[in-house]
Amino acid sequence: MKTKILLTVFFLSFSKLVLAQDIRELSFGKPFSIVNLKSSEGTKAVNGQWKFSNATIVEQSFNEPGSSKTDNLKLYPTGKSITTHNIAPKAGAKDFEDKSWENLTPESLEDRKGTGLLSYVWYRINVTIPETLAGNSVEGSTVYFEIVMDDYAEVFVNGKLNKTFGDVNGQTISGYNSRNRIVLTNNAKAGDKYQIAILGINGPMADLPDNYIWIRSATLDFYKQKPVNPDWDSIGKIEKEDAAIDNILSTDAKITKLADGFSFTEGPVWHNDGFLLFSDPNQNVIYKYDPITSNVSVYITKSGYTGMDIGERKQPGSNGLAFDKEGRLLVCQHGNRRIIRHEKKGPITVLSDNWEGKKLNSPNDIVLRSDGTVYFTDPPYGLPNFYNDKTKETPHQGVYAIIDGKTILVAKDLGGPNGIAFSSDEKYLYVSNWDIRDIHKTKVIWKYEVQKDGTLKNGAEFFNMNSTPDEEALDGLKVDHQGNIFSSAPGGVWIISPQGKLLGKITAPERPANMAWGGKDGKTLYLTAHSSLYKIETLTGK
Repeated sequence: MKTKILLTVFFLSFSKLVLAQDIRELSFGKPFSIVNLKSSEGTKAVNGQWKFSNATIVEQSFNEPGSSKTDNLKLYPTGKSITTHNIAPKAGAKDFEDKSWENLTPESLEDRKGTGLLSYVWYRINVTIPETLAGNSVEGSTVYFEIVMDDYAEVFVNGKLNKTFGDVNGQTISGYNSRNRIVLTNNAKAGDKYQIAILGINGPMADLPDNYIWIRSATLDFYKQKPVNPDWDSIGKIEKEDAAIDNILSTDAKITKLADGFSFTEGPVWHNDGFLLFSDPNQNVIYKYDPITSNVSVYITKSGYTGMDIGERKQPGSNGLAFDKEGRLLVCQHGNRRIIRHEKKGPITVLSDNWEGKKLNSPNDIVLRSDGTVYFTDPPYGLPNFYNDKTKETPHQGVYAIIDGKTILVAKDLGGPNGIAFSSDEKYLYVSNWDIRDIHKTKVIWKYEVQKDGTLKNGAEFFNMNSTPDEEALDGLKVDHQGNIFSSAPGGVWIISPQGKLLGKITAPERPANMAWGGKDGKTLYLTAHSSLYKIETLTGK
């Protein structure tokens, strides 16, 4: 019986096509030890044994796309029954039994495996962290597993395959005969065990070759610590205005630069899986920063606009970002003039693109209340000609809330509403004002009372910075769990008490446009500042 495999192919033609992949990878320097898993000496050092099995393509009953009980979009396997195909065995699982598999010597990893053409194979190895390597203690080191498979690989570690947008050189397919490089731990302990399962794939998939699958290289790389650029470490300064600042920032707190080379960084947000996203609205991109590897990669391209007139726009891309309780990404799109949500199954939901039938200006920043209500600011800074743009439709620069699916204007007092944040008890909403038509008279943070129905009342000036001579005005806002307000302001980040008293300032080489709480304990304050990304450790956090 011949098995028919259905391949869906999409063709897209352009008169001129330019493709680019953007990744900034930190040079980790030289490891203090490399364990070559293609040698008997190396595998013995980590008590490893290579195992092998062919994978087969098998028929499987499935369903065409259909709707779910709560979603009418045809995104779920609930439609007409069909026969499709899968790979067997599913050997990535941590508890998978591989005793019957073929044992391989490390020196045989270059033997060609699989069936050729459309072919998949499995390799597995368990490794144990030793006490020493080449006379060096391994304790506390960072350990990478690196493999180059001919042609593609996907790597499970302890039964887990991490899958995130923009993942480059990680656990999923990274490129033709390219390396997969995965952090096993950044705090190695002797005796720790790691189970590694690798699916080897013959390719390219669209032009199947008449060769087979094999391992070009496989190593464990041990590093004492991350390299530190002396020009990036312990920079900036803390200006103390009140003794209370010592409860927010330690006396030796310093700023660290994490990455640079961007056009204009904005809108950072922390993901609970342990990474940071941030926008570059000038370049129309959302980036992902991985604090373990220190690498930056493109997470979403064309993040705010895809129009043919993009050349007329200074900031067409995304700006403010947020995650809801379900882990879905919400994006302020300057160019498209709307708030969208990236659904887990892939589609984009437009949450707001107009007020009473009039197009929004260019949503700038966003915050979610604990009940999920979305609030956002809408100045005209994403329009080609700002306030005088011919496409501007609303008569104001509003602060909006999305309540029961409807866009509600909750404030229109400000000429340039920008940063937005709730007080720690959510009784108040803070909004920073930046009206470029009269910067020196609009450097003010406003404070509003939040009503039970989500609307605002009694808006008033909370903190005035008009006395500063700087041309730069106010941008992003964040609030810590004690209620202190962190404001992107002239010269740096101003820290203000809930009572409106200036406690101190964080001064960096570049003025931060926005901030986000992150890290394992939520106390790391990430700063997006013009061409760079920075961080500073705090004592409070969100």
